[in-house]
Amino acid sequence: MAEEKRLDKNKEKIKIPEELPLLSLKNSVVFPFLATPLVVGRKKSLEAVKSASREHKIIVVVAQKEENKEQVEKDDLYDVGTACAIKQVANISESETKCIVEGISRVKIKYFTQTEPYFRVATEVLEEIPLIEDEETENLNTTVRMQVEKFIQLGIPLPTAFVVAATNISKPEVQTDLFASYLLSSTKQKQKILEENNLKIRLKKLTEYLGEELKRFEVQSQIRDKVQKEVGKTQREYYLRQQLKAIKNELGEFDESIALTRELEKKLQKKKMPKEAHDKVLKEIERLEDIPSMSPEHSYVRTYVELMLDVPWSEKTKDVMDLKKSKKILDGDHYNLEKVKTHILDYLAVRKLKGKSTKGPILCFVGPPGVGKTSLGQSIAKSLGRKFIRMSIGGIRDEAEIRGHRRTYVGALPGRIIQGLTQVGTNNPVFMLDEIDKVGMDYRGDPSSALLEVLDPDQNNSFRDHYLEVPFDLSNTMFITTANILDTIHPALRDRMETIEIPGYSSEEKIHIAEKFLIPKQLKEQGIEKYNVKFTGEAISLIIEEYTREAGVRNLEREIANICKKIAREIVEEKRYPRNITTEKVRNYLGVSKVLPSEIEDKNRVGVATGLAYTPVGGDILLIESTYYGGSGELILTGKLGDVMQESAKAAISYIHSRAKDFGIEDKLFSKSDIHIHVPAGAVPKDGPSAGVAITSSLVSAFTGIPVIRNVGMTGEITLRGRVLPIGGLKEKLLAAKRAGLKKVVLPEKNRKDLDEVPKNILKGLKLEFVENIDDVIKHTLERYPSKLESPDDKGVKAPVEEPKIRQSQRFTPTIQ
Repeated sequence: MAEEKRLDKNKEKIKIPEELPLLSLKNSVVFPFLATPLVVGRKKSLEAVKSASREHKIIVVVAQKEENKEQVEKDDLYDVGTACAIKQVANISESETKCIVEGISRVKIKYFTQTEPYFRVATEVLEEIPLIEDEETENLNTTVRMQVEKFIQLGIPLPTAFVVAATNISKPEVQTDLFASYLLSSTKQKQKILEENNLKIRLKKLTEYLGEELKRFEVQSQIRDKVQKEVGKTQREYYLRQQLKAIKNELGEFDESIALTRELEKKLQKKKMPKEAHDKVLKEIERLEDIPSMSPEHSYVRTYVELMLDVPWSEKTKDVMDLKKSKKILDGDHYNLEKVKTHILDYLAVRKLKGKSTKGPILCFVGPPGVGKTSLGQSIAKSLGRKFIRMSIGGIRDEAEIRGHRRTYVGALPGRIIQGLTQVGTNNPVFMLDEIDKVGMDYRGDPSSALLEVLDPDQNNSFRDHYLEVPFDLSNTMFITTANILDTIHPALRDRMETIEIPGYSSEEKIHIAEKFLIPKQLKEQGIEKYNVKFTGEAISLIIEEYTREAGVRNLEREIANICKKIAREIVEEKRYPRNITTEKVRNYLGVSKVLPSEIEDKNRVGVATGLAYTPVGGDILLIESTYYGGSGELILTGKLGDVMQESAKAAISYIHSRAKDFGIEDKLFSKSDIHIHVPAGAVPKDGPSAGVAITSSLVSAFTGIPVIRNVGMTGEITLRGRVLPIGGLKEKLLAAKRAGLKKVVLPEKNRKDLDEVPKNILKGLKLEFVENIDDVIKHTLERYPSKLESPDDKGVKAPVEEPKIRQSQRFTPTIQ
């Protein structure tokens, strides 16, 4: 009763303006006396809510005739709606607003005063025709209440607030709207109740509509009861079928389930597999007989048994033992790479002598992108006469990718190792694990640790996949892994593999590869092989030097493909096309140069030394600049240098300071000057110890004023005693020196032995000087050796070496070694 008095009081207080914003609803009707939450998302509706909130917080809410229509016009709306007070507005997101409105009274739309950017309408309040208390009215009220009680008895979920309101509110006009809002599911029926201002007729319509709703719910209740009975019936049928199965067994007859198990048993008898695996499969087949075919467990067990029968426990291909044939295949697919080819032929020779008991080697090809690591694995499989599987494990973080999932999980599968072997149907393929240096790790496990068992020849003869639950022999499989760098590979995993480095190609090697492999391949792929298109050696060299910058040949092949595509288009358009691709045609097809070759200085300069660097895409030269000026002994390093390279600079300063007199440098220069070392290409991170020799030469030149010889390259790590230590990436660094036009290269003496692995064509035109200490370096890199400084009051006491302070403004990320 208190709620009714509040609603009447609010209705009397609120005066409804004649003109109001209009909010259209898709599938809902708002009634007077009721608070209703609405989610507003359409543009016009949002504008209407904003306008009403700014004005008098009253809005007309009207249902639209077609529920799914997004863009509505005035003819799409009903003529009767509800004037509502906006009680609360809250933004859900940028495009949606939630508001709570409370119905005040029924209104009729007289006409539209505005349609853009939102609807505004002139309205008139529909006055209700009062209810005459008579016997018919009393019967209608009683009928409605009985219908509502039946709704509650049927177990239809209704809000607690509705049940409380239904028992407490006695005014017929409030009850009618309340019951229509909560119990009717049809928007059209709700609209008819809203449009009726005669309370008696409204009660009659509500009784009719509630009766229809009750019939529908009663039918649904009957269906629900029937379903429950069917479930009981299904259980009864299950027991009967089990009895029938027992009877058929006695009679010698078999159903489908038994026929399936008999078929699986026949396959098991024919399959050669280890005893442990055989017993496991047999046990699962026996379990399968006892599991109902409709049970989910039946499909799980059947899948497991079928997979176990598909796994190649003893199936293998016969190796090709003809070494000459294998060598011919390897030479035909790849140029050079003699170290890898020799290793494969050695394995074949041992296999031929020893027989089947030879364990498969586990190789790791390490090298820059595009040098042919993956395709080399395919050639090895082809030369051995084996199947080939490639599995990319870069980025995997789940141990189950290697070991599989346990069968207790829904949707469990074996690991990708077993899946791959099952796919090719043999247990001795060449199995390539690509990008092993990019394996991740998280809370799901460490795949690198799982690979320890797979890639260990002494353990992988009993590899346990979680799904199989029995050991599997991987010792016949030849595993090959590929990586760009070794540093990120798990140390224990790296120790189990035989590492074979595949360095980048020289320009001469790339030209040979392009002429023999890449150009014929692309002419065929682009459909122009019969048009006699030829590439000149100068054209190929231009593509290599000015349009690609890589250790491999992937981008070279891409640029050759681009030229072939343009020629194919000219042929199709019946234009004149070149049969001989020259440097001029390359520039026409590929445009301006994409790569600027590294250049040395145009003349000998003070404080500028040419170092040699090894990068992930091959070798490069590195100009190192040094200078000094008045200051307080501070060392400034720029050019995004890593920690190791900074330490090399500090070691060089300390060494030069300790021998300042021998180099003719005044001692006070170190305490009264700031020293600045810069390596150009400041956006590229640089690191590694091999720049020590170049930094030292640059500093000695800056301090003494003696220029560094411009066409001399140098590389080597230094110590505080002036010794020069060996470096890595010799081939790539010599290639970079040759490309840059250097005439002489200064190398550590301990790298002399590594020249055996450098092709002779790379060394042609380069004079190599091997050094053991900094004195030897200075003799070869500066125009002259510095004069010794004579000090008359030198008492033979050497001042302590004070390492200069280092100022560092950023954190360095090493990428260049």
